[in-house]
Amino acid sequence: MAQANTQAAPANARASRRPRDGRASAPEEKKEFDERIVHIDRVARVVKGGRRFRFRALVVAGNHKGKIGIGIAKGADVTTAVTKATEVAKKHMTDISLYKGTLPHDAEGKVGGAHIFIKPASAGTGLIAGGVVRTILEVAGVSNVLSKSLGSTNKANTAYATIQALESLRPSKEWITTKHETTKTQSKKTPANKEKK
Repeated sequence: MAQANTQAAPANARASRRPRDGRASAPEEKKEFDERIVHIDRVARVVKGGRRFRFRALVVAGNHKGKIGIGIAKGADVTTAVTKATEVAKKHMTDISLYKGTLPHDAEGKVGGAHIFIKPASAGTGLIAGGVVRTILEVAGVSNVLSKSLGSTNKANTAYATIQALESLRPSKEWITTKHETTKTQSKKTPANKEKK
């Protein structure tokens, strides 16, 4: 009986111990970028002894505020491939111009056989897109858009075509001329012309 009590005591003592400082109480760090795994594929290369298998990961990273990057990398296992692809995506970040949660104008991108067409939509429309295009637009911070994917369904090419289309967007201030601005420029020109006469 005495032996049983002595064996039970250390077990209770272990259970009552508190975790070391900084382990359980540490708050989780908020990530700067939203990282999404779009596709994982197993690839092989043929060598003298047979086939060598590796994994290829396609990752998209963005901050939901118009900054987006895409990365493809290979690794011996899935975790390594995803980590490498995430690093590549963060290195190749690009800024895109958005307008009130949608796009400033129509845009299209073509990479290989993949052809992507994206178009602005009114508030409340949502993301009318599927697969890779939807993931990229979500991560970029677009909330209302219409899109059409034409040609190849290759996920890597579709992703790059979407990025190309987003990069081609120009902010409204570069291509919209308002009536107010045109009247100002005309009023500035008229006194100079009168003085010459």
